[in-house]
Amino acid sequence: MSNDILQNITRIAEIIINTLKLEDVTPQTFDADLDLVDEVGIDSMDLATIALVLRDEYGIRIDEDDYPKLTTVRRIAEYIHTKLTSGK
Repeated sequence: MSNDILQNITRIAEIIINTLKLEDVTPQTFDADLDLVDEVGIDSMDLATIALVLRDEYGIRIDEDDYPKLTTVRRIAEYIHTKLTSGK
């Protein structure tokens, strides 16, 4: 896995923790493979909020149709990496 994706995982975890005001977890202890909906309890409004923050953070467009793909921090990091490297 590329260093960019690993750095993105930490930053995305930080964004999710701060945006949702999660307690007792840090970016380093946040499991990148936890299902955000089923295991963390994020709902569609939370995901939309996170997507907006990520859009601003990374300067990318996240289509609403892609939200169902964004199920874990690792998948979000890979999605962002693909967007950044493809220039879309």
